[in-house]
Amino acid sequence: MVKETKFYDILGVKPTASESELKKAYRKLALKYHPDKNPEDPEKFKMISMAYEVLSDEKKRKLYDEAGEQGIKEGSTGGGGFSSPMDIFDMFFGGGSRRHQRERRGKDVVHQLSVSLEDMYNGAVRKLALQKNVICDKCEGRGGKKGAIEKCPNCRGSGMQVRVQHIGPGMVQQIQSMCHECHGQGERINPKDRCRNCQGRKIVRERKILEVHIDKGMRDGQKVTFQGEGDQEPGLEPGDIVIVLDEKEHPVFQRSGDDLIMKMEIELVEALCGFERHIKTLDSRQLLITSHPGEIIKYGEIRCVLNEGMPIYRSPYDKGRLIIQFSVNFPEDNFLPADKLQQLEKLLPERKETIITDDTEICDLVRLDPHQANQNHRGNVYDDDDGEGHGPRVQCATH
Repeated sequence: MVKETKFYDILGVKPTASESELKKAYRKLALKYHPDKNPEDPEKFKMISMAYEVLSDEKKRKLYDEAGEQGIKEGSTGGGGFSSPMDIFDMFFGGGSRRHQRERRGKDVVHQLSVSLEDMYNGAVRKLALQKNVICDKCEGRGGKKGAIEKCPNCRGSGMQVRVQHIGPGMVQQIQSMCHECHGQGERINPKDRCRNCQGRKIVRERKILEVHIDKGMRDGQKVTFQGEGDQEPGLEPGDIVIVLDEKEHPVFQRSGDDLIMKMEIELVEALCGFERHIKTLDSRQLLITSHPGEIIKYGEIRCVLNEGMPIYRSPYDKGRLIIQFSVNFPEDNFLPADKLQQLEKLLPERKETIITDDTEICDLVRLDPHQANQNHRGNVYDDDDGEGHGPRVQCATH
């Protein structure tokens, strides 16, 4: 049991979520609510990052489960509190090592690409159309004619404006904001000298087609990086475009590392006497699964086929296992007449003998009604001393 579930609810996971489930939940939410894509609600991104920071750390998660959010705050008073949400995002998506380059390097652009399990099994090439900023080739990123750039007279080249506001008798407040005249650039171009192609913005929007190569064995959350393909800006080195693979759910197979897991239903006769079944693989081959007569398949038993799982990344000729979990379908009631049941019993292993004594009470099993069970409370199964029971009675035939 956990004291509170707020952080789990923010990430949309259960308190029993594994590390991989936490990572997948954070990845999807962080991309969706990143301030670049969702500037209206920056607090949402902060809460997502805070929840992941706590739950991804084994010690913090244990403290949170035991004492809740208040316990985390009390435990972090001497450690500087929570990390920056952008720091967590950069570390998660591989941008943390380049933080010191931000002043002279553009931001990385992160996109999520949904891919099927078949694509990860067979390999594929997906085309992705993106809009990006590129430096205007007409004015070479100047925004106008040579020498047309002048210092913004409104902010005197600082890019910022300071406004004084009276908040009370003898009290003033200075408010600093971005200059609306030059949009924080500190310089401006006379409208008549502006580049007609970019209208003085120095950059233009361009449609870019990227070919994303999905190699055999790639995994959910794996990143494909296009270096230097991010937005361009004068005076800055372009950032990267990072494509994060998001594996779609498959109706038959579930991936676990390099293994593939599937469920198979078989009939009772197949579980006892053997069977043959076809399985269509992710590359459209037909596998014949055989259980020989005499090899009993028990309900819930797990068997595997070697080298028929997922291709191993960068070693595609090696594969994991195909793991099959069996469930056995039993026949309906009274599927055989009484004389046939006696014949069947003679063929099956002998049942254990039950000793009945004089004080034995013999009861009949009845099917459980789940709706009725939800209304019962402990202690109401049997009749009260006054003979009035509150729940259904158990009918016992005593001989």
